[in-house]
Amino acid sequence: MNVAERSAESEKAKSSGGLGETLKVVIQALLIALVFRTFLYHPFNIPSGSMMPTLLVGDYLFVSKFSYGYSRYSFPIDLSFIHGRIWEGEGPKRGDVAVFRLPRDPKTDYIKRVIGLPGDKIQMKNGLLYINGTPVERERVEDYTGENAFGQEIKVAQYRETLPNGVSYMTLDLTPNGEKDNTGVYEVPAGHYFMMGDNRDNSSDSRFLNFVGFVPEENLVGRAEVIFFSVEEDSHVWEFWRWPWSLRYNRLLEAL
Repeated sequence: MNVAERSAESEKAKSSGGLGETLKVVIQALLIALVFRTFLYHPFNIPSGSMMPTLLVGDYLFVSKFSYGYSRYSFPIDLSFIHGRIWEGEGPKRGDVAVFRLPRDPKTDYIKRVIGLPGDKIQMKNGLLYINGTPVERERVEDYTGENAFGQEIKVAQYRETLPNGVSYMTLDLTPNGEKDNTGVYEVPAGHYFMMGDNRDNSSDSRFLNFVGFVPEENLVGRAEVIFFSVEEDSHVWEFWRWPWSLRYNRLLEAL
């Protein structure tokens, strides 16, 4: 074999080795992403305004799966042989923003705030939330500025609500004496949770027993932790050329 042939063989070996290393790195990256997605954090984007003003359409979140342990719904495929929860974490706390599978349609993800724990009695009276017969502290603050269906600017009544454990957040009251501003008493069954949206007059939540109702513990996917990306409602995340003016910079990496 002459010098030219040896040089060609050497170049071929380098090329082959380089391709092999690239494939190895790609496979390792995919495995890491699979582990991350399966066991640690579930990416979730906000499809509706039911959690305004806390969460907006166009927000992208990381939801921690390990916070509540794992159930059949924690994984990309339905592992029906898992019953209840395994490797349970600290469990949901009142005020957590949590993703769960809709009880009547477990293929659908919902995101709401944990309001009622097992054994609690929840009621709405004149738009005010009551937990176990005691009204939750609610303070009127500056109106929220939003848009109606026609793109016109509107002002919406906004309140700071503080739960008995000290968790505080904003809620919206679009319509005085709305459909679920006055309810009967909901008694949360054992092993279930009562979930509500912060946009009280625009949220299908546990107040609607035939649609959402009480959420079984095993339906919980995880706790929303941080907004890692956010774009305006009329934009798409893949439209990177619009990012300079469509990104909501003030919401990036905002903890929940």
